[in-house]
Amino acid sequence: MSGLLGVRLLLLWGCACLWLSSSASGALVISRHDEAIQVTSNTFVEVHSVTVDCTVTSRFAHTVMTSKAFNKANSSQEIFFEVELPKTAFITNFSMEIEGQVYVGEVKEKEKAKKQYEKAVSSGQTAGLVKASGRKMEKFSVSVNIAAESNVTFVLTYEELLQRKLGRYELLTRVKPKTLVQDFQIVTNIYEPQGISYVDAHATFLSNELLPLVEKTVTDRKAHISFSPTMEQQRKCPGCDGTLIDGDFIVSYDVKREKNLGDIQIVNGYFVHFFAPELPKLPKNVVFVIDISGSMSGRKMEQTREAMLAILQQVHEDDHFAIILFDSVIETWKDSLTKATKENITEAMDYIRRMSSRGTTNINDAVLTAVNMLVKDRQMERLPDRSADMIILLTDGMPNEGESNTGKIQENMRTAIGGNMSLYCLGFGNDVDYSFLDVMSKQNKGLARRIFEASDAAAQLQGFYDEVASPLLLEVDMHYPDNAVDSLTTSHFSYLFNGTEIVVAGHLMDNDLDNFLVEVVGQGVRKKRKTQKMEYIFGDFTERLWAYLTIQQLLDKRSSGTPDEKANTTAKALDMSLQYSFVTPLTSMVVTKPETEDSTTGTKMKYMDVVPPMSVDFSWVERHDLHVACVFFCNMYLFLSHYSGAPAVDGDPHFMIELPDRGDALCFNINDKPGTIFNLVRDSNSGILVNGEIIGDKKTPPDGKINTYFWRFGIVHQTLGVRLEVTLMIDFYSFSYSVDLLVTKDRSLTVTLRDSVKFVILLHKVWKKHPYHRDYLGFYTLDSHLLSPGVHGLLGQFYHGINYEVAHLHPGKVPEKPDATMYVKGQELNVTRGWQRDFRNDVKNGENVPCWFIHNNGTGLIDGHVRDYIVSGLFKSV
Repeated sequence: MSGLLGVRLLLLWGCACLWLSSSASGALVISRHDEAIQVTSNTFVEVHSVTVDCTVTSRFAHTVMTSKAFNKANSSQEIFFEVELPKTAFITNFSMEIEGQVYVGEVKEKEKAKKQYEKAVSSGQTAGLVKASGRKMEKFSVSVNIAAESNVTFVLTYEELLQRKLGRYELLTRVKPKTLVQDFQIVTNIYEPQGISYVDAHATFLSNELLPLVEKTVTDRKAHISFSPTMEQQRKCPGCDGTLIDGDFIVSYDVKREKNLGDIQIVNGYFVHFFAPELPKLPKNVVFVIDISGSMSGRKMEQTREAMLAILQQVHEDDHFAIILFDSVIETWKDSLTKATKENITEAMDYIRRMSSRGTTNINDAVLTAVNMLVKDRQMERLPDRSADMIILLTDGMPNEGESNTGKIQENMRTAIGGNMSLYCLGFGNDVDYSFLDVMSKQNKGLARRIFEASDAAAQLQGFYDEVASPLLLEVDMHYPDNAVDSLTTSHFSYLFNGTEIVVAGHLMDNDLDNFLVEVVGQGVRKKRKTQKMEYIFGDFTERLWAYLTIQQLLDKRSSGTPDEKANTTAKALDMSLQYSFVTPLTSMVVTKPETEDSTTGTKMKYMDVVPPMSVDFSWVERHDLHVACVFFCNMYLFLSHYSGAPAVDGDPHFMIELPDRGDALCFNINDKPGTIFNLVRDSNSGILVNGEIIGDKKTPPDGKINTYFWRFGIVHQTLGVRLEVTLMIDFYSFSYSVDLLVTKDRSLTVTLRDSVKFVILLHKVWKKHPYHRDYLGFYTLDSHLLSPGVHGLLGQFYHGINYEVAHLHPGKVPEKPDATMYVKGQELNVTRGWQRDFRNDVKNGENVPCWFIHNNGTGLIDGHVRDYIVSGLFKSV
């Protein structure tokens, strides 16, 4: 079994993103959703291009924003960007390309990142710092120091789980470049194997001239939307520098749904469950608590009145409602909740029309009044048994009347509500203590939302009410068998609203499990279903989605609990943020140009002198700790940089080409007789050569198939005078100060060539008394982008990517491994969806990586024939 299981496949592509542009004069502007953030630049820095590339895989959005800039000055210049992102988004990458070199950011604890960045800036180096500037992730700031007369390409990436609202997913890009942009592009891709129910694209700034530039191609399962105006098409008028591009670009869509228990996807041992059933709506009992203090006077009061009049017209006749107005005095429209009859709605609207602002703000007593009203009506049995109780608080200021301590108010609400109702808090304007409202709502099964002071504030208020106006289920529990899954994200939900979605993720304890029981229990509803094997899914995203949800929920839990519980939750959230490279309120991402070109950590690389003769058995390392091995070899610590996804070889012997930009991989096997030596990497420009020799099983197994593996590698760097043989023992034929070696106790060797690429070689130990198999080596490449475009070899030819398309997916010989047609290098190849073991993170067991398997020794994928890559010696090029 491949480990790819579930009820149904669901895969979406899309975006929710933004970026910036600027000319030599004017401001850089970055915005997200509700508010544009002005960032002042100067006349020495130009931004030439802006590209926004958005994809979403099963609601998990991956957005890449790229901008190219040039500093014309003869001194370094620092620019500060502030980016408004969804509160639920995590930045995952910030990188810079400087003079052909790519420097990737590293996620660290906030203070460590800040110190590293300040050190780089003080020395005039190019550097970047990404951090969360809002306590609740409302804003991200990116400060960039550009060296004198340098071209820099900045790439900012963030990830988020899109939330379904009002029956759709919405991808909004707010574009306010303020000037013409030479290369401007927004691209959205959608792929949905279940079928797309609808796709719509529009923008607030689209004129008759710009409308045809929105390209939309939609089929049953795929959609592609792009917008790429030229500079002339952007001009507001002939000959002027003003731009028409000023507003929101919006793509909205939804998917076809059939199963009542939702859709489950399982990839590489992690699962995600999406639940959005079609059910009748529940009645609700809602108390509107409205701030009418003096600060609400004028436009705020007009917008609140306008929104409430619209909301009251939408209250369903089966609902009950109440209105409480407050400043320093608490005023109730009626003493209890009232059924939403036509007459009562008319009377309530007249009451709202007469409200006016006055006095100070007593939030504590106002909300307690609403709680007591709901509790009393429940006790008096005036409300339906199966109905949802909720309080909606709207305020624009700080509590300054009655109880003014925000912590005490939160405690009072938590005690009074006791988990029996939901509290939703709307913070109106910029002066409100939003963090106070956010914590108070989360402690009471609700959520908070900031209402921005803009012309559409009334629409924002009404839109929020629409989201929570139609509850479908209460107290929803998602049950999965204890012996099948663990590490679950939150699986209990107080409410499920119409048009929304519940998402649960977890780890599958048995990756070969064919099915497991899913049970959904809600108030008045109980459904069970056994999962079925899933259809094929592209990519591998479930583990990151699981980690994302887990971190997000840990951060939410920091607002409640004992000090020890908060400390433990914070520590776990920090650990996972660092492990998965998420910029959260606990971390920052820093990228600096190092003093040498060998490391992206900002630390000057130190090279060691190797004195021959020297030979080290990998098994020796197993009997000693890492410190001893490192001192013996190199007198320093050399930490591995992030694997770049370059091609690798491991196993019998399996070649794997990871393609991170596509979220996919290609793989093929090489079958030849033991003793054959293959050229893996050949770069004539840099003088680098890597060859590998294969070895066979000890004897022929009963099935007659002899497995072959790589058992030794020859590594040459002609320019540096390096010749290194790596076998099950490591021998140095020749050497220089220009190579670093690191052996670790997990049986891995890292070879670092100065100013160039790194290779990682793994030793796989087989049971000594195994009747057939032998120990063997795996080979992985790091920093392959440092090799020249002319690099070749069985692996080298793929270091700079490969173009291909896969289509016509159809059942193969094995149900879990479908076949398809691959279009590559002008040929049509029959390929099979298979799995390859990647041992980089787990040398003992490895992890399954999905890939397209190319048959017949990679024929059609590799250049020429496999015999073209056979060489006569371990250090020979022919």
